[in-house]
Amino acid sequence: MGQSATPRYKRILLKLSGEALMGSGEFGIDPAVVDKVAGDIREVIDAGVQVALVIGGGNIFRGVSLAARGMDRATADQMGMLATVINALSIQDAMEQAGLTVRVMSALPIHNVCEDYIRRRAIRHLEKQRVVIFAAGTGNPFFTTDTAASLRGVEVHADLVLKGTKVDGVYSADPVTDPKAVRYERLDYDEVIEKKLAVMDTTAIVLCRDNKLPIRVFDMNQPGVLMNIVRGGNHVTLVEGEQRQ
Repeated sequence: MGQSATPRYKRILLKLSGEALMGSGEFGIDPAVVDKVAGDIREVIDAGVQVALVIGGGNIFRGVSLAARGMDRATADQMGMLATVINALSIQDAMEQAGLTVRVMSALPIHNVCEDYIRRRAIRHLEKQRVVIFAAGTGNPFFTTDTAASLRGVEVHADLVLKGTKVDGVYSADPVTDPKAVRYERLDYDEVIEKKLAVMDTTAIVLCRDNKLPIRVFDMNQPGVLMNIVRGGNHVTLVEGEQRQ
């Protein structure tokens, strides 16, 4: 499908990993990356698209890693949820400096820092062209921020989930280490699960499948990629239903 000047999607849910915020560093937050994300979202908002955001926390803390070393998994995951709040506040600040109105909504009550997540209030914020950042995952241990992205996308009636990565779509293998890796233009949900492709975790994929919520996987470092996608550009992998031949 060719690119149109008119946005194809009215409301999108953008999922970024915490690791994506590190830039070339080994941990923490790279201000240049955060500023680029803010600028890309500002461009999409100016085009009339409503934007919600879910951020991971792996650049600060990975609960799964410490759980593997013996820490109680629920405690480790709660620590990871708090890391996502730190990332959300960082991006909120960058977006506000870019002239956007932003609300951080946490699945864990942190009243002095951000709003509690209330679905109807989140939808109202989006309708008022405010960027909504969903923090603290689902608020429950044992669930990833990928699952949180799918869940929030379904709850706020997003038209599309956008999964930001460091490559331009979904490949048959890691394209960094395997030169024979093939990029998929389009997949259906069950293919992603059966082939164990590293798109999102299985729970997240099933949520999108059961609610017919399409996913596009893109390279977040590519200039202008968000605007290209919302206008119908097809140079990224699309995951949706009934695409097998």
